Amino acid sequence: MSAGAGARPGGAAEVATVIALTHDGEGVVRDGKTVFIPGALPGERVSFERVRRHRQHDDGKLLAVLESAPGRVRPRCAQFGVCGGCALQHLAPEAQLAVKEIELRDSLQRVAHLECGKWLAPISGAAWAYRRRARLGARYVQKKDKVVVGFRERLAPYVADVSRCEVLAAPVGQWPALLGELIGALDIRRKVPQIEVAVADNGVALVFRVLAAPSPADLERLREFAARHGARILLQPAGLESVEALAGPPEPLRYELPQFDLELEFAPTDFVQINGEVNRALVSRAVELLELTPSSSVLDLYCGLGNFSLALARSAARVVGVEGEAGLVQRARHNARRNGIGNAGFHVADLSLPIDPQTSWVRETYTHVLLDPPRVGAREVLGTVARLRPRRVVYISCHPGSLARDLGALVHEHGFTLEAAGVVDMFAHTAHVESIAVLSGP
Repeated sequence: MSAGAGARPGGAAEVATVIALTHDGEGVVRDGKTVFIPGALPGERVSFERVRRHRQHDDGKLLAVLESAPGRVRPRCAQFGVCGGCALQHLAPEAQLAVKEIELRDSLQRVAHLECGKWLAPISGAAWAYRRRARLGARYVQKKDKVVVGFRERLAPYVADVSRCEVLAAPVGQWPALLGELIGALDIRRKVPQIEVAVADNGVALVFRVLAAPSPADLERLREFAARHGARILLQPAGLESVEALAGPPEPLRYELPQFDLELEFAPTDFVQINGEVNRALVSRAVELLELTPSSSVLDLYCGLGNFSLALARSAARVVGVEGEAGLVQRARHNARRNGIGNAGFHVADLSLPIDPQTSWVRETYTHVLLDPPRVGAREVLGTVARLRPRRVVYISCHPGSLARDLGALVHEHGFTLEAAGVVDMFAHTAHVESIAVLSGP
């Protein structure tokens, strides 16, 4: 009798060829029951053992690579395979792009029953020291008598013990051990579970989640670290509304979109695109694909703090941005004013709910639409987009499955035509697939 779901079998070594990668970057073997094997790459002949059984698949452990894939490389990080921050450091960056394009192509065919007429050149940037936003875990480890700071471990509820991180933007990539030492010296060392990192063009902010009030000595240690390393430290004792700077109101964080002569301000806990270099290229690609004219009227749904809206406003007659988080809309309006943009307006609306067709911004006329939804996609706004009958739609996605579902609806139900699509490597060395697609109206 086979072991039940979740049971650990007595593993015996098996040999098979890896045929694909999962959405989490694990090798797939279909020799009998499907096995997912971390560290194995498509095309490789591997030796493995089954270490955990589930109803639909088994989890495997890689024992040896008998025949390597051409794209296999040595991971740069010593904790790769343990730390959950990366999944593909053992695959060359150009091969990672190919794998992500295959996943996007497969999603469009399998979910949306669509063939893409044109594949756009991938958007990519520096593969290391690129990540300007991150949420790092912090944990006091009794056995080691130290605090470790880093991403969570891949297969365990622990924080990976790393001294540096190869993907975090400078200078924070060099700080995990320093941050561990800082928290370890605090009286509340056991009450600091998380640090939110924001690296801007004009500085670094660190938001410490604190479950107990820091002592006066703790506050002094934090101030000393901030002064020594040029960091802005904020404390978060409860929800996001409780975030407060350690030393009074700090200078706002900023990033530039120089090709549009824009500088955007954001708060340390705001959503911004993770990779600054890739974001600049993505904004340019989106503007290019929309093919705007001076008379264009653009609707930017899920607009955030104006990352795309303000760039679009440089080429269009009018831009309307809509976002569900009031704080981001406030920041978008502020960014429009400080950049001298008077043809962009912003509205607060929960786009995860059905949209009232009598809403003021819905009743206006638009020639172009840009969508940049969260992972769940843009299901609730597709009918509204279709009723607006725009000439062109650009859809920026952070999940190929929801993208394919939504493109399928726009094409098969509403008469749009998928013209082109391509991958955006916002998260190098992870299995995360971002993409961009352009459609022409019915």
